[in-house]
Amino acid sequence: MWEESQRYPDPRVISIDKAFDQYRLALASVERIASGCRWAEGPVWFGDGRYLLWSDIPNNRIMKWEEQTGNVSVFRQPSNYANGNTRDRQGRLITCEHIGRLTRTEYDGTITVLMDSFQGKRLNSPNDVVVKSDGSIWFTDPPFGANSDYEGNKHPEELPHAIYRLDPDTGKAAMLTDQIKGPNGLCFSPDESLLYVIESRGTPNRLIHAYSLKDGSKRLGKSTVFLDAGAGTIDGMRADIDGNLWCGWGMGSAEMDGVRIISSKGEMIGRIDLPERCANVCFGGAKRNRLFMASSHSVYALYVNTQGAVGG
Repeated sequence: MWEESQRYPDPRVISIDKAFDQYRLALASVERIASGCRWAEGPVWFGDGRYLLWSDIPNNRIMKWEEQTGNVSVFRQPSNYANGNTRDRQGRLITCEHIGRLTRTEYDGTITVLMDSFQGKRLNSPNDVVVKSDGSIWFTDPPFGANSDYEGNKHPEELPHAIYRLDPDTGKAAMLTDQIKGPNGLCFSPDESLLYVIESRGTPNRLIHAYSLKDGSKRLGKSTVFLDAGAGTIDGMRADIDGNLWCGWGMGSAEMDGVRIISSKGEMIGRIDLPERCANVCFGGAKRNRLFMASSHSVYALYVNTQGAVGG
């Protein structure tokens, strides 16, 4: 049974290294703002409307939480088993759909299909997405939603696990790499010099890869292993303005459920313990200093002493 901590500072927010102390707020605690989901994913903040959207994949819906009232409602159902969400640089919702599509929701609510195939073959199940400052859209396409009828519509894989980039001017797609096993969450460093990608089927352990960019930041360059997660399962992540990665974490044992914070040097410096596995996070609120955590059945929030990087 979830109970909000009555103590300050919240004992669920833990410094592993003193470098994390500066990001903890002594008078802020973890709050559960919504529950009743089957698998919460893909949170995205709409500051102009003061609301949060997130995906509830098996229930085939996108949910909405309003900051001013705390009201929770269904934003879209069916959602085509939506997973990852973000906003483009014009403020429109960009969504990964497990049926094999990447879509954009226009200002009038209509939905534009940005991509559903590559070289004549159907996408697997787009998973997570980010938009760079030049307007290009980068997303991962593992087969997780294609493997059963629980998080999508089961269908054969026609393409390898891959990362794609959609050009903002031509709309043309480029496969950036097909060498990642189960590409999952991704985000840019604050200066956009690096693209971080989670390899969720890496062996023997899950990894975060850091790619430099080349060809005018249109292609992936050299890759290094930024973090070996060991026994942990990392899913989605977002960067803050200092270059730390806030990563959804879980599986293995209940003690691992929550969020892990990784410094720009690849060192684990802090954690936020939750009673459920955390899938993905985003920053929001009026000052971009509130961390929203989509975690299995629920969504949690915590004010922190930093801000999310622009575009995350």
